[in-house]
Amino acid sequence: MVHAFVIQTLRCRPGEETGCCRVLYSRVFGPEGLENAGPQDREKERLRKKEQILAVARQVESACKLHLRASGKPHSEHLAQLPDEPVSLQDVPLGVFRLPLGDPFSEDKTVLWVGIQCLGFALVCDPQENLLLAESTLKHLAKTLIDHLKLLSSGSDVILKADRTEVILHKFLPHGQLLFLNDQFALGLEREASVALSK
Repeated sequence: MVHAFVIQTLRCRPGEETGCCRVLYSRVFGPEGLENAGPQDREKERLRKKEQILAVARQVESACKLHLRASGKPHSEHLAQLPDEPVSLQDVPLGVFRLPLGDPFSEDKTVLWVGIQCLGFALVCDPQENLLLAESTLKHLAKTLIDHLKLLSSGSDVILKADRTEVILHKFLPHGQLLFLNDQFALGLEREASVALSK
């Protein structure tokens, strides 16, 4: 089961402004469990989830920076792609790390992430989840979101495209469940998402 999906900014290049990364979109899956709770309890839970997602985003940014430094390639090689070119996930930074119990979730979690130019995409999964399946899903999600929503174009704002992001997320990750995606099935899901987005 996938616990959460996150899209965030990445500041991986030297000379870029330092500071906190920015969560552009997040979706937490699973039951709310607060049906009988009052407004104050719901607000506390919302803030707690927001802090958890921000903690994940900070660690993804750190992992991406470390990956790029360890690769030994100049940072310009990771940014050679033009915004209007089709996305290639061949050599993008990609990684996985564990979050121990209590840091920041009440259970152990595994985080898979991919960095594409200035954007990071991450899945927060249960520790026993199939990581190869999660990686395949994350790559398909990232590529589809970038291709269909033009997220790398100048002036593109992920926040204003949340409803369109939800449509794609629902196709590739319904209710947080990983699907077995072969190339043919993924192509079919991309077509379905295109039809849904054109309405």
